[in-house]
Amino acid sequence: MSKHINTPTITSVVDDGASTATFVVEPLHGGYGMTLGNSIRRVLLSSIAGAGITSFRIDGATHEFTAVEGIKEDVLDIMQNFKQIRFRVFSEEPQTLTIQKKGTGVVTAKDIKTNADVEIVNPEQVIATVDGSKSEFKAEIVVETGRGYQNVDNTVVKQSSDFISLDTIFSPVHRVRYNVEKTRVGQNTDLDKLSITVTTDGSITPRDAFEEANAILLSQYEALAGKTRVEAVSMLEQVQAQAQVEAQEEEKDALTTSIEDLNFSARTTNALINNDIHSLKDLFSLTDAELKDLKGFGSKALDEVRDKLAELEL
Repeated sequence: MSKHINTPTITSVVDDGASTATFVVEPLHGGYGMTLGNSIRRVLLSSIAGAGITSFRIDGATHEFTAVEGIKEDVLDIMQNFKQIRFRVFSEEPQTLTIQKKGTGVVTAKDIKTNADVEIVNPEQVIATVDGSKSEFKAEIVVETGRGYQNVDNTVVKQSSDFISLDTIFSPVHRVRYNVEKTRVGQNTDLDKLSITVTTDGSITPRDAFEEANAILLSQYEALAGKTRVEAVSMLEQVQAQAQVEAQEEEKDALTTSIEDLNFSARTTNALINNDIHSLKDLFSLTDAELKDLKGFGSKALDEVRDKLAELEL
């Protein structure tokens, strides 16, 4: 096992639609697949910033345990529908939006009158059903940003007393799965490969959610680490550098090969040796023009040399 804690890289990102992606992270220090996978998953599910409805007011409803005249659903059903609406909000301030629909038909999130700071991710989400040509659905909703889950007891309603507070799930991440496998880099076999699949509600991309989760973890750990730093190296870079050194050594060794060991014809071998060319390095340093000028070296010998250098990939 390496004495260093090697740093991993994201080796691939596989998109499965607009809201799901799988991130493959490797190589990880032995045992770190589970360590990182579990911590990233927990942060993704609990701490990514999102937006949701925190309170609402419906004309004709004084509390949640009631029905609204001319509306098929009762207030409890409408509350559940409100929770399913997903938003992108570009302001830290609470946003108060209105909904109004008159006449028979389905009220959806598309009927919410938004502003420049609010976008609706799933406009097809059903809110209520107006039952009657003279009936009307009128409501106000308050949309806020936050992280994780906010219980109704912690909701601060700044509007009038007829606003009803709502439990809110701010998290835009619906599901996170991870899998850990063994992998190897060069001669190192005690390494982990981590695959994390992230599914969001569409208000944020999986990549942005993944990067935000890791940024949160980084800030937490840096605060605890103080000034202490541990040397971290990239194992992939180490192996690539080693492979490059080995390739250079092999090429260097190859250039010392004797002309007599290259299996040229006797005439070509003698011509090269008679012109004081005794190794592949000597031969490699000459241009075609210089080879042609050699005493006793014809075009057939030149073709033979070219073929041999191509065979050796030099």
